[in-house]
Amino acid sequence: MSDTPETEDTAKKKGGGKKKLILLIGGVALLGGGGAAGGFYAAGSMHKAEGPREDPNRPQLVLKGENAEEIANQWIAKAQKAGTEGAPAVGKGKGLDLPRPANPAAYQATYFQIPAPFTSNLSDSDSFVQVSIAVSTYYDNRVIQAVQTHETAIRSAILMMMAQEQVVALSEPRGKEALQAKLLHIVNDVLKEKTGFGGVDNVYFTNFVIQ
Repeated sequence: MSDTPETEDTAKKKGGGKKKLILLIGGVALLGGGGAAGGFYAAGSMHKAEGPREDPNRPQLVLKGENAEEIANQWIAKAQKAGTEGAPAVGKGKGLDLPRPANPAAYQATYFQIPAPFTSNLSDSDSFVQVSIAVSTYYDNRVIQAVQTHETAIRSAILMMMAQEQVVALSEPRGKEALQAKLLHIVNDVLKEKTGFGGVDNVYFTNFVIQ
């Protein structure tokens, strides 16, 4: 510690230095606040950009009382206007599972009977099984159109699966229910592979014979 008295000039210099230091700290704080605000703004903008977007090439749910074909045509027109008609609903090699509505009673179910029955030998006997099936969807007519367009691929996949079934299993209600679940899975898998979306809600047996 110095015993020399502090002069007036020295005191002024120290005071000025403190003011400069305070101003410098304040400026840094302002810059930091501005940077944080800019960061929040950028994050908000990115979040909006990543939000879900309606895809006119994806089948839409049909409300009760609406017409599935009209809804499909409306969205096809939107795709044409946007210049995206025919574009896949998802990226190549992927498929979109269209979810079942939380309240099915609020939506219109559309049914389609696949014209010809499916006949196949069974793996554990000389018996064969013949089934006729129909499908249903809560989505617009593009799902049924896809089933019709790709019926050959669907039929091939179903017949290959049925050839692995056993007569004992199919003779029981549980076996029929298991087959029904497999059929639903196959139909949607083929549609996702061929069109980019599924959308079939259920498969129904309209005829079931084992001989």
